[in-house]
Amino acid sequence: MGPRCRFRPQDRQTDREKCLMALRAIDTDIHAVVPASSIELRLPQPWKLRFSMGDRGPGSLGYWNPNGVMRRDAVAPDGRRVEGDPHLLARHFFDVHDLEYGILNFTGPALNLGLSPDPMYAAAVATAANDAVVEEWLPVDERFYGSITVTPNNPEAAAAEIRRLGHEERMPQVLMVSGARMPMGQAWFHPIYEACAEVGKPIAIHPGSEGVGISGPPTAVGYPTNYLEWHTDLVGSYIGHLVSMVTEGVFVKYPNLRFVLIEGGVSWLPPILWRLDKNWKALRQTAPWLERPPSEYVYEHVLLTTQPIEEPEPIGFLHQMLAMFPAEHMLMFATDFPHWDNDMPDFTARLIPEHLRRNVMSETARRLYRLPAPAPMSDNPGPTLLQVSEQQGIKFME
Repeated sequence: MGPRCRFRPQDRQTDREKCLMALRAIDTDIHAVVPASSIELRLPQPWKLRFSMGDRGPGSLGYWNPNGVMRRDAVAPDGRRVEGDPHLLARHFFDVHDLEYGILNFTGPALNLGLSPDPMYAAAVATAANDAVVEEWLPVDERFYGSITVTPNNPEAAAAEIRRLGHEERMPQVLMVSGARMPMGQAWFHPIYEACAEVGKPIAIHPGSEGVGISGPPTAVGYPTNYLEWHTDLVGSYIGHLVSMVTEGVFVKYPNLRFVLIEGGVSWLPPILWRLDKNWKALRQTAPWLERPPSEYVYEHVLLTTQPIEEPEPIGFLHQMLAMFPAEHMLMFATDFPHWDNDMPDFTARLIPEHLRRNVMSETARRLYRLPAPAPMSDNPGPTLLQVSEQQGIKFME
């Protein structure tokens, strides 16, 4: 089926806004969940017994989200959650939105245990989960691409896991939590970056674990009171990690490394880089390995995902922000599905300036993850996916 315009049900009486979704999207942040039974099946003893007894990681900080963390409507007609079954995810999400490819960033024990005080157990669970992805998820649909989950609390084991799966073309990214005991530019993490550079895969971090387990507090001033405060403050850890990565010379030491900041927004980046460049001019002796302004290393090595993209009024303010850094090769579309605040392709496409849209919605991700070229557009594409989904009784997720 070739690319067609696709719109939410409430848009059916509009002019389709110049058919913004004629481009099929590549989604760089889809949260699937490997069932605990699949992980337990692949764990050796003594870790299998421990996992079966309920050790799933440090847990959460307990901040209450009145919406719930996951969309309540992300369910199949029989009530099963879409993100926990590859067949359901393909039919009820990929098909409905005609996604070209999607990067599956698996949440659950494998990611949560990245901040466990027991690094050996955490590494074993990550390996079992990665094997479940390769064996149970990727064969289901050629549009599925996975991430190699590793634990930052065990850099040697993480590096070994990256090298073990480095040949897997459909696991094109390494993923770890952004919560940490120290800024991620420090030497503790370098074995992970060395392995990523060796196999040619980007390293990505995902927020939400700040303050959990053995990580430091979620903000520089301690623990917030509520979810609104905590959720807004998450970008602070990204700022700290990014500045550390640059000033500690990670991108000088590993010149082919790419660093992906998932789910952190975009508006904070330009002013932080202006401040960093200004301070570097006066303090460059403290980072003598930087031969160019810090922002130049960021522009060459760092990528961001769109969700949760800022939505100022008027929208021209967003366009001004996107003009303040090379968004054409730094910004990648992401839904963050099925999280409560996800952004669907048609929504994001409306926000992105036309001259950036193709790169943001698909081509930057295609280059980074070395994804196949798109199929040629059909001269006779047939019914739209909205029509097909209605005929088949598939829930259309707005």
